[in-house]
Amino acid sequence: MSRARSLARQRALQALYQWELTGQSLGDIEKQFMEIDVDREEDDPQMKGVESGYFSELLHGIPAMLTELDALTAPLLDRPIAQLDPIERVILRIGSFELKQRIDIPYRVVINESVELAKLFGAEQGHKYVNGILDKLSQSLRATEIKAAASRPRR
Repeated sequence: MSRARSLARQRALQALYQWELTGQSLGDIEKQFMEIDVDREEDDPQMKGVESGYFSELLHGIPAMLTELDALTAPLLDRPIAQLDPIERVILRIGSFELKQRIDIPYRVVINESVELAKLFGAEQGHKYVNGILDKLSQSLRATEIKAAASRPRR
């Protein structure tokens, strides 16, 4: 798990949250995130150290699959998706996108990264909710991977 990819998830979360709240075009949001603001006081542009290709994949891939991603998580939720905290909703979309589309990323990494995002940006106990939903979702989307991991002898 690379720091650059973790940072890409953080920035994608922020960008997708902005998209959801403002309705701005994804292209405009991406441009805003990718620009280096020379007027910023600190010497740390917001995309420094970020795997920018992965940021772009999440930023454009999640909205393109929004209906499908929400349909995957809806049966696992205790309320309609529209009633979720907006940050947790975006985190669940990132996690469900990765579980569905990025089988090269182990399911445990997807869940862990999503939980870390929820701890950083979500409500106080939101990480527990995110963990529970993505764990259930992984049981169906990554059943073969989970079964293989369970059958490996422990060291």
